[in-house]
Amino acid sequence: MKSLLALLLIALAFTAQANWPQFLGPDGNSIVADAKPPLTWSETQNLKWKTPIHGKAWSSPVIWGDQIWVSTATEDGRELSILRIDKHTGEITLDKKLFDIADPQFCHKFNSYASPTPVIEDGRVYVTFGSPGTACLDTKTGKVLWQRTDIECNHFRAAGSSPILSGDLLIMNFDGSDHQFMIALNKHTGKTVWRTERSIDFKDLDPDGKPFAEGDLRKAFATPHVATMHNRQVLLSVGANAIYGYDPMSGKEYFRVESRVGHSSSVRPAVVGDMVYYTTGWSKGQLWAFKVRPDLTADEETVEWQLKRSVPNKPVPIVRGDLIFMVDDGGIASCVDRLTGEQIWSERVGGNHSASPLLVGDRVYFFNEEGKTMVVSASDKFKILAENELSDGFMASPAVDGDALILRTKTNLYRIE
Repeated sequence: MKSLLALLLIALAFTAQANWPQFLGPDGNSIVADAKPPLTWSETQNLKWKTPIHGKAWSSPVIWGDQIWVSTATEDGRELSILRIDKHTGEITLDKKLFDIADPQFCHKFNSYASPTPVIEDGRVYVTFGSPGTACLDTKTGKVLWQRTDIECNHFRAAGSSPILSGDLLIMNFDGSDHQFMIALNKHTGKTVWRTERSIDFKDLDPDGKPFAEGDLRKAFATPHVATMHNRQVLLSVGANAIYGYDPMSGKEYFRVESRVGHSSSVRPAVVGDMVYYTTGWSKGQLWAFKVRPDLTADEETVEWQLKRSVPNKPVPIVRGDLIFMVDDGGIASCVDRLTGEQIWSERVGGNHSASPLLVGDRVYFFNEEGKTMVVSASDKFKILAENELSDGFMASPAVDGDALILRTKTNLYRIE
């Protein structure tokens, strides 16, 4: 009986590792410990399959069992869809339009109408396009189980925040020019369980009545993250000009750390122990590290360091051990001491970057908008291990399936193995 239980636990562990259920993977941190994906690839080398994906979408793939799911949209935002792909063959097994939008909100040319990444679990996939619509589907039949089209928010440049699951809740950020709030839906019914308005005071952001301040300085595109801190669950969420800590079950605010540096943050926070790491946004964005007290409070006094050089606007930094690896939008990669905020190395890897990097074993993969991937050593010494190229560029972040990379470019989905 003990040996059978041990085998069952091993099987369950293997199953959990094989899934890539959300933006940035199982733990939401772009880190995979044990996989051995290829070091080199091209359109002809280590390519298992390549599948064209219609539309314009920057959302990342999610994986459960034998299925890969991606969202997409027409470039004009009038048709919002989701696709299911067989991970072994690359065959599209479901292509379902979820929403017809008569009058889409404005979308900046750098964004897409399907930028939020879905989240998946056994039997169900959840997809949001922001205010235009959110839906839950049965992963076997493709049937829509519930949907919401009544959550109002002017995303100003189109949506970008991905949803997460926590217990029975589907949790999402809505940070637009008109409304800024967190919302948790019952994942079984789609009904609202709680909604919490952002508590920051925006009144001093727009002294001259300029549209830039009215819109850009109020919106954000970040994905929330639930972490265990001081033996309690904390929902971390980056909004405009601040990062918040909430009770994920009730939406009660524990703390708010104001930055008012940069704008339109799009990162998912990282946590190590009682320390939180995040970037503050565009323009004058910085990398901040702050400590959460045992009573689950934090403020500007608990900020331990701030880094201003080569900080990304869109790619999410990776925190592992005492090192932070990141790449800024212009292709400068850095390794930072997590404890002090000091740069250990800073090197140009080239290209423009929107996709978040990936750390697998002792390698860091940097994917640029021109289709190149630079692989470097995940250490305090900069060392290039390989440079790879596909025919189109990366806006979506990568996923991992066993020893394979699932890569979405602007036009195709690849299995590199």
